[in-house]
Amino acid sequence: MFVRNITTMSGFLLMGFSDNRELQRLHAWLFLVTYLLGSAGNFIIITITTLDPQLQSPMYYFLKHLSLLDLSSLSVTVPQYIYNSLEGSGYVSYTQCMLQVFFFTDFAWGEVAILTVMSYDRYVAICLPLHYEVIMCPRKCMWAVAAVWVSGGISGTLCTATTFSIRFCRAKIIHQFFCDIPQLLKLSCSNDYLGVMGAVVFLSALAFACFVGIVLSYIQIFSTVFRMPSAEGRSKVFSTCLPHLFVVSLFLSTGYCVYLNPTSDFPTALDFLFSIFYTVLPPTLNPFIYSLRNESLKRAIRKLLLSEEFIGKNRLCSFVSSC
Repeated sequence: MFVRNITTMSGFLLMGFSDNRELQRLHAWLFLVTYLLGSAGNFIIITITTLDPQLQSPMYYFLKHLSLLDLSSLSVTVPQYIYNSLEGSGYVSYTQCMLQVFFFTDFAWGEVAILTVMSYDRYVAICLPLHYEVIMCPRKCMWAVAAVWVSGGISGTLCTATTFSIRFCRAKIIHQFFCDIPQLLKLSCSNDYLGVMGAVVFLSALAFACFVGIVLSYIQIFSTVFRMPSAEGRSKVFSTCLPHLFVVSLFLSTGYCVYLNPTSDFPTALDFLFSIFYTVLPPTLNPFIYSLRNESLKRAIRKLLLSEEFIGKNRLCSFVSSC
């Protein structure tokens, strides 16, 4: 009865990963833990790259904005799914679904763009070190970051406008844990989804061009690194670049598999797994991948936690609580 009536409702029904209430609660708690870990990691990166004067180079400036995008991306999809799973209702309003499509596309494209900028920054730092300060001057870095955020907004507007211009005449059931464009296209009853496909293909082509640029940057980087006489220098470069390349490959490959493959009426477990790979895992793992082998970040985190101001605040809090 509910499925039949939802065709007349303005919103959508998110099916999530399971109909079992116990599994839904388990998924909610797993996603909550993941969200808290990802949010804490990204918040720490944002904080230390803002406050520490030794982490003001372009690399950390771009990393801060990557963390901002990751934190925002996680907040678009995961809290809504946690709430729906705990409440036992997958219903989202038309406006909520539209906002999810806009912000998720916005931040996803912003992540592709900022990862491309970061690869170019590494290329200039390693292959053109004498020209680094001129090429990556603060003004150019600010313009690059502004272009990342503006392009994200444009892509979000384009996908949202084309997606919600189509007519949804099938049962408004989305076999996903958030409002994803491929699943929304299945609800169309005519060929008016061609505009959405055009927007998706256009953005996919741009993302592929970014990926090619990243790969070319790393080909140049690795060819330069292999000529380095110092093993320590090679190790330092690899510890910075290989995690970046891993994140890019995971994010883009799984996204392509979902967006460019035709979706079935009954998604498989692999489809759900891929959706987690490009929505939840990259923004959760990024702060740990970038900080685990980065000595500067680890020193900054230790300094933040062990600083006199931090200890003083803890003492003050203890004193107030005791009073």
